[in-house]
Amino acid sequence: MGRTSVTRRRLLIGSGTVTVLGILTACAPGGGGSSAASAGAVEVSTDISGLPEQTLTVWDQETRGGQNEQMERLNAAFMEKYPNITINRVSQSFDDLQTTLRLALTGDDAPDVVQANNGRNTMGQFVPAGQLISLDPWISAYGWDQSYSPAILSYSSYSEDGSVFGEGSLWGLPQVGEAVGIYYSPSRLRALGLEPPTTWEAFGKQLQTIKDAGQTPLMLGNVEKWPALHVFGPVQGAHVPAEQIRDLGFGNAGASWVTDENLAAATELQDWAKKGYFNEGFNGLDYDTVWQDFAKGTGIYLMAGSWLAPDLADVLGEDVVFMLPPASSETGRVASTGGTGLPFAITSAAKEPNVAAAYIDFITNADAMQVLADTGNVPVNDTASFATDDISVTNDVMTAFDSLTSTGEVLPYLDYATPTFDQVLGDALQGLLDGKSTPQQFLEVLEAAYTEFTGD
Repeated sequence: MGRTSVTRRRLLIGSGTVTVLGILTACAPGGGGSSAASAGAVEVSTDISGLPEQTLTVWDQETRGGQNEQMERLNAAFMEKYPNITINRVSQSFDDLQTTLRLALTGDDAPDVVQANNGRNTMGQFVPAGQLISLDPWISAYGWDQSYSPAILSYSSYSEDGSVFGEGSLWGLPQVGEAVGIYYSPSRLRALGLEPPTTWEAFGKQLQTIKDAGQTPLMLGNVEKWPALHVFGPVQGAHVPAEQIRDLGFGNAGASWVTDENLAAATELQDWAKKGYFNEGFNGLDYDTVWQDFAKGTGIYLMAGSWLAPDLADVLGEDVVFMLPPASSETGRVASTGGTGLPFAITSAAKEPNVAAAYIDFITNADAMQVLADTGNVPVNDTASFATDDISVTNDVMTAFDSLTSTGEVLPYLDYATPTFDQVLGDALQGLLDGKSTPQQFLEVLEAAYTEFTGD
C-alpha cells in the first residue's frame, strides 16, 4: 500500500441501511477513501423500491451497435424492477461527451450519473472540484470489492485532492474490459499467402510484404488525434518496460519520456508512416469512416480497441479476428493499452445518490455482465467465463482480454497522464506521423508537458 492513514468509522446497520460517519480514508483503490458525498454523514440504502417516483438522468457514450443495445436492455430491466424510477438517458459520442460534460456539471441541470473518462483531464479534475461523489460508502453494501479486482478499481481511484492517481477513493465503476489489439480478415491474409504473425518483429516484416503486394497494411483515421494513441500504445509496449509506461500513463512522478526505449518506439511508428504503411491521408480522415472502410474490405490490419468487435462482426461475420499485439523480443511479454471502459460515476448534483448507486450496481452486477456478453461486449469481470466455443471475434476479444490481464501487461491509456495530455500527445503524434518532428523532438514535447505537471 502506498499511503497510510488513520481510519475512524462507526457503522450503524439495520433494515438494509448503513450510516457511515466520519472521514473515511484508505491507501488502496476502493478501500474506503474520503467520501465527498457530504461533509458529515452518508446514509446508504440498497433498497430504493419504496422511494418516491423520480427521474434518474444518465449520460453515457455507449452509442455504437452492441454498446447501445446493452444499455437499452439494462435500462429497460432497471425500470421494470423499479417502476418508481424513470431513466432519462442522454447518449453522446465519446468526443461530444468530453466536450459537454465539463460544462454540464457546473450547471443547474447536471445529470445524476455520468460516464467520466478516468484520466486526469476529466475525472482527475472533477474529483478535486467536488463534482463527483465517492463510491466508497456503497462498496461493502454492494460487494464491489469482491466482484472487481484491485487492479481494475485502481483505474478509477484518486486521492480526494486528485494529486494521486491509482489509489485512494473509488469514484466510478466500469462495465466493460478493453484492450487495444489488431483486427484482420483471415481471407485477406490468405489471399496474400500470409499467416497471423506470432512475434512483433514478424508483424513489422509483414507490413512491408503487404505494401509490396500493393495493399494497404494498416488502416488509421486520425483527424480526432486520439486514434493514433491506440496505435502508439502497442508500439511503445513492444519497446518500453511496462512499469515505465504505467508511471508515465498515470502521470505520477519518477519516469521520463526521453529514454532510448521510447525513442525506439517513436522511431518505429514514424518509419511506418514514412514507408507508406498507413492509408493515404490518414491524419485527415475520421475514425469511424476508416474502420467502416476496413469492414467493407479496405486494408489488411486495423489496430484499434476491442469495442469495435460487435460492429465489425455485423459486417464481416466470421471473417474478422481480433488478436493482441504479439510479444517482442525486447520485452518478451504481450503488452497493450487497455483496462476498462469509461466508468460510471455519481455527480455531486445527484438528487438521490442511493438511486444512482443502485443503478450503477445494476448495470455492473453479474447479470449485467451476461447482458454485455450477449450483446458482443467484453464484461470487465469473469471475462473468460463468457467465452464460448463458437468462432467469433467476440470470443477472440474475451479470450484476449483475459490473457492480457492474467499473463500479459496491461498498459494505461496515455492521455490519462495530465489534464491536457490528450491534446499534447494527439498533436505530437500527428506531427510525428506527418514527419514534421523527429522522434527525439516528439519525446521532448511530451517530456516538457509531463514534467511541468509532475514537478520533476
